[in-house]
Amino acid sequence: NSSGKLYNFVHYGVSPDTERIDYDEVERLALENKPKLIVAGASAYPRFWDFARLRAIADSVGARLMMDMAHIAGLVAAKLHPDPVPYCDVVTTTTHKTLRGPRGGLILCRAELAKEIDRAVFPGTQGGPLMHIIAAKAVGFGEAMKPGFVAYQQRVLDNAQVLAGTLQAEGLRIVSGGTDNHLMLVDLSVLGSDRHGNEITGKLVEKALDHSAI
Repeated sequence: NSSGKLYNFVHYGVSPDTERIDYDEVERLALENKPKLIVAGASAYPRFWDFARLRAIADSVGARLMMDMAHIAGLVAAKLHPDPVPYCDVVTTTTHKTLRGPRGGLILCRAELAKEIDRAVFPGTQGGPLMHIIAAKAVGFGEAMKPGFVAYQQRVLDNAQVLAGTLQAEGLRIVSGGTDNHLMLVDLSVLGSDRHGNEITGKLVEKALDHSAI
């Protein structure tokens, strides 16, 4: 997207041994590159984030810290995942994934950044707020404050862990050894080929699951 053209991103990854975020690598890259902003968040990371460690790394190089918690916002709201807000300067999220609201977004930030971010959003990039979406967000936030929402999110976690454990028991390898949230990464390389000689890939499994209405 446009941010990739406007800014110079230096990417960090996971440890090849633990398959979890390599915070030592993050620190090394931060000291080498002196970034203005460190970004956390992922669409396919099944483990908790160490926000305190990231905050310490950001402070050591004078950087801001931002977290995109789109995929885990519901778990954070239910206090079933570490909360990035106390540690980050900016936290962004969608409202329609685990938060169970309408399609939309949310930006949380420190008070000193609010005017700048408001100006960047409007009139900088968008206008014409959709009032029915704002109302729907309010309903979603209201639901997230009720005990039933916490119970729902706990069942999401329980189901994910049961699924991961069952797949492991059937001989599949789960990346990083399990999950702390609602998703898991399954290593399909151990499956080899199907009975027709086709390599079993994520695309093939996705098609099979879709065909079975899963």
